[in-house]
Amino acid sequence: MKGNFLNRDEVKVHYKFFILVFALMMVMIYSNHLVNKKIEIVNQLKEQAEEYKSRNAYAQSRLIKVRMESELSKEMEGDSLMSLENHPHKLLIKLDSLQDGKTE
Repeated sequence: MKGNFLNRDEVKVHYKFFILVFALMMVMIYSNHLVNKKIEIVNQLKEQAEEYKSRNAYAQSRLIKVRMESELSKEMEGDSLMSLENHPHKLLIKLDSLQDGKTE
């Protein structure tokens, strides 16, 4: 094929058909391009929605915690109790050191 086939008489008769096919292919390519753009936008919106859902869950858990603390403080005030400024310490006793002392 040297490019002469476009100059033949049979092709010249059907040039409108070839132009139509070319135009339809261009429209198809352009519509695929638009669809790809829309898919990217949808994916970005899905990611944002997931982010907002996680933020909402975190905010709700904090709200529940604050409500529980406020209700607990109200009950403590009703029972004339005070909250501790310093929390108690936990003592750990090693049993190995006690057992070693008994055997001697």
